[in-house]
Amino acid sequence: MKSTILEGSSSHNLSLALDLSLQHLQAELARIDILISREVRRWQLAGQDPGDAFRGLYISDVEVNALLMRPLGTTWGQTVRLPEGEEQAFAEAQIQAERTATEVLEKAHGQGIIPHLESLASTFGLERFDLDVLLICLAPALDLRYERLYGYLQDDVTRKRPGVHLVLNLLGEPGPSRLLSLSHFAEGAPLIKHQIVECGADPGLWKPPLLSQTLSLDETVAKWLLGSYQPHLEHLPYLSLIYPDQGLIEWCADREIIPQIEGSLEQNPVIVFYGPDQASQEAAAQSIAGHLERPLLKVDLISAIKGEITPSSILRLALRDACLTGALPFLSGWDACLEDGSPPASLLAELISFPGSVILSGLAAWQPRAVERQRNLLWLEFGIPDYQQRCDLWRHFLGQEAAVQELDISPLAGQFLLTTGQIRDAVATAKDLSLQRGSPLRQSDIFAAARMHSNPRLSALAHKIVPRYGWEDIVLPEDQLALLHEIIATVRGRPLVLEEWGLGQKLVSSKGVTILFSGPPGTGKTMAAEVIASELGLDLFKIDLSTIVSKYIGETEKNLERIFNEAETSNAILFFDEADALFGKRSEVRDSHDRYANIEISYLLQRMEAYNGVTILATNMRANLDEAFTRRLQFAVDFPFPDEAYRLRIWHALFPVGIPRTADIDFAWLAHRFKLAGGNIRNIIVGAAYLASSDGGCVTMNHMLHGARRELQKMGRLVEEDLTIR
Repeated sequence: MKSTILEGSSSHNLSLALDLSLQHLQAELARIDILISREVRRWQLAGQDPGDAFRGLYISDVEVNALLMRPLGTTWGQTVRLPEGEEQAFAEAQIQAERTATEVLEKAHGQGIIPHLESLASTFGLERFDLDVLLICLAPALDLRYERLYGYLQDDVTRKRPGVHLVLNLLGEPGPSRLLSLSHFAEGAPLIKHQIVECGADPGLWKPPLLSQTLSLDETVAKWLLGSYQPHLEHLPYLSLIYPDQGLIEWCADREIIPQIEGSLEQNPVIVFYGPDQASQEAAAQSIAGHLERPLLKVDLISAIKGEITPSSILRLALRDACLTGALPFLSGWDACLEDGSPPASLLAELISFPGSVILSGLAAWQPRAVERQRNLLWLEFGIPDYQQRCDLWRHFLGQEAAVQELDISPLAGQFLLTTGQIRDAVATAKDLSLQRGSPLRQSDIFAAARMHSNPRLSALAHKIVPRYGWEDIVLPEDQLALLHEIIATVRGRPLVLEEWGLGQKLVSSKGVTILFSGPPGTGKTMAAEVIASELGLDLFKIDLSTIVSKYIGETEKNLERIFNEAETSNAILFFDEADALFGKRSEVRDSHDRYANIEISYLLQRMEAYNGVTILATNMRANLDEAFTRRLQFAVDFPFPDEAYRLRIWHALFPVGIPRTADIDFAWLAHRFKLAGGNIRNIIVGAAYLASSDGGCVTMNHMLHGARRELQKMGRLVEEDLTIR
């Protein structure tokens, strides 16, 4: 049963519902006041002087003798009978209080309102005795005079909360039969099971008997009875009551969630969300709550468990509060509760016993084990939004401004496989960058923000390269340049070909693009990778395979697995350099080590195929990679050693325009004289520039020749004596 205080459609309805709920609570507390007054009168007639300053702090001989004579199951006040007129007055007052409470209840029902106290009783199956216990415990939270009254009736001024013994005195008749009411404080009784009332020891007492234990009403229940839901202060970081936000629901990546499950909701299933798109999971949960016209109670299980609250404790508390508020429970971070890929049977049993629907949200899919159940689980996957959904999300978060609408969203949606939350955060970061620069939002801001909000942890396992080169810097034959353009077109065309045209359903198992760069050192493999990254606006991470290949069997695969696991959400280009560390071991299979070398290569290619981004494998020894492996790669680009014409173009392309130089530098002669690759030419230019900086401030032909001499020496090649002067 749900309280209309949470469902009112206007402030007037809310005010009326709250007023009637408090009137009903006040009328019920009036009954408790009569019981307390009667018990106080009995104590006074028994000779318990309220003016005795030391009462309850000592036991006299007279009191000891009286205790020895007192029957089982009675108190001081119950050893005497009230005068007949007083007993009758208390009985009539009790009847009148009950009549008043009934009238308030009927008035509320006439307005279509269910007071909170009645809702609580109905929801948790509380009997009249349970409700009276609850009211006795609630009273000190409303008026501090009850603390002194309870101290008086418990013969101990330090006991300001009611104990079990006092409750039995107020609600039961004297004698052993009242002990039957102790079952209301058992572990499985509604008050205790649902953590409505806590039964515990006073400070300084160790394992007291049940009769000596103190009762306290849960703070959340007390505040809810007074008209508002507010979790305990220590639970505020983990529990929050959310009313469905239509704006949030609108950008949910899977907006068709309700049509998919509407028929199933009538059966109150346990709904299981899984997948990387956590923001869409929350939006979908709000969508379901909105459809059911209920608030959503979000529980952050990961934070709760980190805060040293056990999963069972936070789960019971959450389900209790969901019943209390009529909310739909949404348990976020369910992965924290999994053990060996499945939740403990006790937790699952708790969920299955919950009377309404509940939503579990996590990353991993799982299956229940060791639980006998009649209730169904409804599974819904939330993967990375597809291309069209990503386009819609970018447009939604960017807004409707005219300048923003002119930005091209297609490359962003096609090249960055981001979740809903990452897209939302990336747009916010892009706007920050725009504000910091003091100019309208640019395409480059959004690309930079998208890179920032991809997985940054890959930097711990690979070296990030900031692209410095463009098409004007790279010198290659026409066929190789055409291949590089084809690679870029393939990456950009993946959404159209794989999703809209449907090739991803049958012909292509992965969205990844796998590339082989082969050729002698210095021929432009790394530069080509930088050009591709720059053109696509993606991060480039370089992994030196020689550093992760291990002589120990299985270690190389573990190292590769760590890299690819981190790269899954990086949206980065992975550039595996020095692949000769693997291919150089490949030869005719003669023993187990040769076979294992082949396994390592196969594993690397398998992970490249499974990766949804761009992976580039660079090697100087393509001959060591056989046809079976080459067939598994989408592109193979051969970087030839440059002939004289290409060397001349490289000299011109690499020599910066801003460096001061003399007119005697003859690039044609250098290209003819030195048969070097682009990497060596770059080193010569850098060396000549440093030499010139301390020798006239202008690069001369002699500086260039000196740089060439040093480069040849470094390469171990013969240096002619007349090389320094042309």
